[in-house]
Amino acid sequence: MSLHIDGHTGLIAHIGYPTHTFKSPMIYNPYFEAAGINAVVVPMGCRPEHFVPLLRSFFALENAVGALITMPHKITTVGLLDDSSVAVKVAGSCNAVRRDADGRLVGDMFDGEGFVRGVRRKGLRLKGARALVVGSGGVGSAIAASLAAAGVGTLALFDANPASAQALARRLREHHPALDVAAGDNDPHDFDLVVNATPLGMNADDPLPLDVDRLSPHAYVGEVVMKSEMTPLLRAATARGCEVQIGTDMLFEQIPAYLDFFDLPSTDADHLRRLSRLKY
Repeated sequence: MSLHIDGHTGLIAHIGYPTHTFKSPMIYNPYFEAAGINAVVVPMGCRPEHFVPLLRSFFALENAVGALITMPHKITTVGLLDDSSVAVKVAGSCNAVRRDADGRLVGDMFDGEGFVRGVRRKGLRLKGARALVVGSGGVGSAIAASLAAAGVGTLALFDANPASAQALARRLREHHPALDVAAGDNDPHDFDLVVNATPLGMNADDPLPLDVDRLSPHAYVGEVVMKSEMTPLLRAATARGCEVQIGTDMLFEQIPAYLDFFDLPSTDADHLRRLSRLKY
């Protein structure tokens, strides 16, 4: 079934800047076509100074189903919500917004859930594991929150802005008092799971986010960058014998949760991957 746009089509805005790395339209829209769902994901490039009025204006549309929020707006979105999930409160960021029956804006965060579901499906045991998350922005905070909820034993945080990592550490200690949390070091030595939750890797001349020579061969290395499948970090980690998770795995795994959130017929990550038309 081909995609048909008419007066009943529901709009899902994918809001961020820049948009050239967006992968969601290449996953959601083929699924909507195959399932006969009259909805479409539309990329909307929005600079930070225009984001607040854009989000509010979008939800003035009667056929607005919801919004996918990505960089650099995930943190700003929190202050625009009327209600939010625990994941949003812990992560301090939001990547999904919908309008409820009373017209209120409700937010949730699925980046962390998508990442955790992905590594679990690959067989990584998170209970009691030692994890390092490099990057404490929207996606890094979400992953850290979900790893804490999954029961990791030790969680180390690093960010180029130390205050960001310290703030995330405080929120984690508040909601997960038994968790061993440390902030300020990106040395990956002796960690079971190492996550790049920074934009480093989007450009060919980016430095690596950590010293790959310090990676333990048994470490599992995860990436959030989606511009290319095998980023320089993942290539270097593979060369050291590490298992890896590509950035789009996190995206595929979180989409079923998004579909439920938007009250649309859902599916599983494997089906979405089979239907997708990803281009890098």
